[in-house]
Parts: sequence; structure tokens; C-alpha cells
Amino acid sequence: MQILDVVQGDGSWHDARAKFKHTASLASAIMGASKYKSRSDAIAYLATGITPEVDAATQRRFDEGHRIEALARPIAEKIIGKKLYPVTAISDDEYLLASYDGLSSDDTDWECKLWNETKAEDVRAGNVPYEDFWQVVHQLAVGAERCLYMVTDGTENKTVYCWLYRADIANEIDRLLASWLQVDIDVEEYKRKLDAGEIEQTKPKLTGEAIMDLPALAVTATGMVTYSNLPEFKAAAQQFIESINTELVTDQHFADAETTVKFCKTTEEKLEATKSAILAQTASIDEVIRTVVHIQAQLRDKRLMLDKLVKSEKEARKLAMCDKARIAFNDHFAALQAEISGLRLIAQHPDFGGAIKGLKKLDAMQDAIDTALANGKIEADAIAKDVRVKLAWCKDHAAGRSALFPDLQQLVGYDMDAFTALITGRIEKAKADEATKLEAERAKMLAEATAKAEREAAAKLAQEEARIRAEEQAKAKAEAEEQRGKLQVSEQRVNGVATMVESGSPDQVAESKSTQPDAVIQHQDVIAKFMALRDFGKDAGKIRAILVEFVKFQSSK
Repeated sequence: MQILDVVQGDGSWHDARAKFKHTASLASAIMGASKYKSRSDAIAYLATGITPEVDAATQRRFDEGHRIEALARPIAEKIIGKKLYPVTAISDDEYLLASYDGLSSDDTDWECKLWNETKAEDVRAGNVPYEDFWQVVHQLAVGAERCLYMVTDGTENKTVYCWLYRADIANEIDRLLASWLQVDIDVEEYKRKLDAGEIEQTKPKLTGEAIMDLPALAVTATGMVTYSNLPEFKAAAQQFIESINTELVTDQHFADAETTVKFCKTTEEKLEATKSAILAQTASIDEVIRTVVHIQAQLRDKRLMLDKLVKSEKEARKLAMCDKARIAFNDHFAALQAEISGLRLIAQHPDFGGAIKGLKKLDAMQDAIDTALANGKIEADAIAKDVRVKLAWCKDHAAGRSALFPDLQQLVGYDMDAFTALITGRIEKAKADEATKLEAERAKMLAEATAKAEREAAAKLAQEEARIRAEEQAKAKAEAEEQRGKLQVSEQRVNGVATMVESGSPDQVAESKSTQPDAVIQHQDVIAKFMALRDFGKDAGKIRAILVEFVKFQSSK
């Protein structure tokens, strides 16, 4: 907040308000909450700088407000516990301006309003009245920390107050700033229309155009018409009837038509009275009666037609204004929708018909429709901005994870904290599930690899064992064949040994074995066992056992 070196009410203060046009005094008007100024009036002022003249009643209200403010200041200072000074300040970004009834050293704002029982009831309930609420929000947005809102007549007995804190109205401040930004857009559009001649710069107070006064019809009859200005009256009446405008476009036209309808009805009633007076004088004045009846019928027909035209044309204008605003909002909505492709923007469309319900004048209707349109755009902008922020967050924190959020349309409806918690929770769960799945796949792959390795090792071992068995079998076969050859060569010697075994004494055999090497002795024992088998067929098993010993013996040499 920046304090301006100006005195409220003097030239420097007015210069500051002309430079920084986003003032707290206009806040209620741009939010459609003011009883004294419409949003359209505020836009016209901001576009042209032209303010309406202050009438006597308004000036008296201003003067009374200043008087009560001076009386109530000590009461407010007692409540706050600090001195209050009338201060004008701008926000740090120099966008908003506020003129405070009082501001203390600890940035406490004081807003003083004249006693009003309706406002007092709101304050007793702890609420700032809606028609002043946005003014206070604006003051806090400029930089004050809290506001003491007071309704008073300058005495303690008739003083009520409540507090509003800046920390509690962050959303309302955002909404007010969004409204000011929309006003800036509307002001530029107003200037464009002014330059193009599409709107008038000033709007006079609308009253029905003065209607030409018809001469009073005078007829004197004593059995016959002795005097009448009927020709002059008929000519004037015909001229008036033909001059009635039935092309209704502006509020002035409608105001004129409504006044004309009332005039025609009054004139009809006067003619009816004249006719009755004439008939009371005589019953034979046919020309006078026919003329009066003719003019009366013409007036009645024109009145009825014009009255019907006023209603139908005004209804058509209302529908046209609503349709135009609806198209403008739909275009704005479509542009926002294009910015969040992939999601559907959900925002409340303004109820333009409801906004003008009960209003009679076209200008009031147009202002209500413009306000509803602006508020609708502001609300849609805020929703679209919120969605864009959430989508940007997802782009940074959930890239490549869109499959986890098939219900993203519903999720963006949550506030930002809940939204990020839901998105983060799903991502973390997905990561945990992926880690579990990956671990299971790794375990499966390891088991398969282990089983494969074991199978390969078993197969290799079996192959090696088979190779060894084959080699052993081949070696045994070769050795057996070699041994058979040796048996033939050594047959005589073997027989000699056998003969010795059979014919020699035990001492001689023992002596013979003791003189031979161990291998030879073993060899001779095997051969002796072999030769001792007389019946080979009968002792085949023993022969095989002897051959096995022989083969082992040969292998051990």
C-alpha cells in the first residue's frame, strides 16, 4: 500500500482519482450492488470522465455524512485503540485506489455509514451490508489488514459495528479484481462504440414528450346547434392522431408512447363527457354526435393499437437484448473452452431473463443484462483459470500418467489441495503396483534362469557321466580283448602253473608263489581259479566273477 500526499476533497485528490480510476467508491457499482449507481453508469464514467451533476438531495446526504463522520471518529478510535486519519492510498501495483474515512498506524481501516436500520440489522448479525461489502473488500485489497465497519448517528447509543479481515476474504478480493479487469475490457468497448457513433455520450432523463393540446370542444345546443368549434377540433384531432409515432426504438420513444396512451384515454373520457352533455341538451344533433363518436373511436383505436405496440415492442426489445447477451457469453465461453481442450468447461450461464424481471425501463434492463453478462464472464474466467492451473500441474507432475485419470473431468472440480492429493495418491499407488509387479517378474525370471541352469548342469553332468562310462567301457573292452590275446600266448605257462597246483605239494606251491612278484601271484591266482572250473556251462556265474577280477587286476597293473 502506498499513501498519497493528497487531501481528500481538494484538487490533488480529484487528480489522483482521475489518474487511478479503479476506486473503492465504484466497487459496489461494478459488482451490481449499488443503489445509487449502475454498472453501466460506472463504465460510462470511466470511459468519458463525465460525472452527473450532484443534486441538492445528494449534496445534503454527503454533508450529513461528513458531519456524522466527525462525531463518530472518537468512538471508532476508542474501539480500535489508535488514532485514525483520513487517508488516500493506492495498491502496491498502482491499480486500485481507496479513500479511507480513517486509517490507523497498524493498517486498520474505518468505514463509517449513516444510521440505517436495515444496515444496522446486518451489522448486528455480524455482516457488512451487501451494498457496502465490495467497497470494504476494495479497501482491504488496497492494503488495509482489517476494517471496522460502523453504522452510526454520531452517538454511542446508536452505533453498531462489525469487523472484516483481509485474511478471511481472499476469494472475494480475487473476484473483485477479476471484475475490475472485465470492466477495463467493457470500458474499451464503450469507447469504441462512442467513436463509432453507436451510443450517445449523455442520457437525458426520460419523460414523455409534451403532447399538443387540443382545443376544448365547445357545443351549445337549444334544440339545434347554435355554436360549435367542431371543425377546428376535428382538424386538430386528426392532425394529432396522424402525428403519433408508432416506430418504437429508444426509451424516449417508449416513454412518449406511454404518455400518448394516457393522453388518448383522458381525451376519450372528455369526449364521452361532452357527448353526454350534448345529449342532455338535445337528442337531435346527429352531426355533432356522429363526429364526436367518430373522433372518439379513432382515438380509442389508436390508443389500443399503440398500447399493444408498446407492450409487444418492449417485449421484443427485451428478447433481443437477452439474445445478444447470450450470444456474447456463448462466444466468450467457447473461447475459454478452446483453451482447455480435452475437458468440458462447466460454468453457470447467466439468467438474463431473471436479471430483468420486474424492470420497466430499457436502460435499466440493459444495465442489468450487462451486469449479469460481466459477472457470468468473470465466473467462467475463474473456473477456466482454475482448470488451466490444474492441467499445468498435471503436465509437470503427472506426465505420461493420463491413463490413471479417466475421471479427470470430475477431479478438476475439487479444490487444488484435494486435487493434487488425489492425483499424487494415484501415481504413488501405481508406482507401488509397478514395483511389486516388476519384483514378481524378476523373481519369476530368476527362478526360470535357475531352473534352466540346473537343467543344463544336470544334462551336462549326465553327458559327462555318459562320456566317462563310454570311455571306461571302451577301455575295458580294449583291455579285455588285449587280455584274451595274452591268455592265448600264456596258455602253456598257465597250464604249467595249473599242473603245478594240481601235482605239487602245498609247500612247493607256496614256495613258488613266494618267489614271484605280487602282481604275478595275483595273476596266477586268477588264472588258477579260472582253470579250476571244469564245467564252464555249469559255472558261468563263477567264470564271470573270475573275469571281473581279472579285468580289475589288469587295470591295476
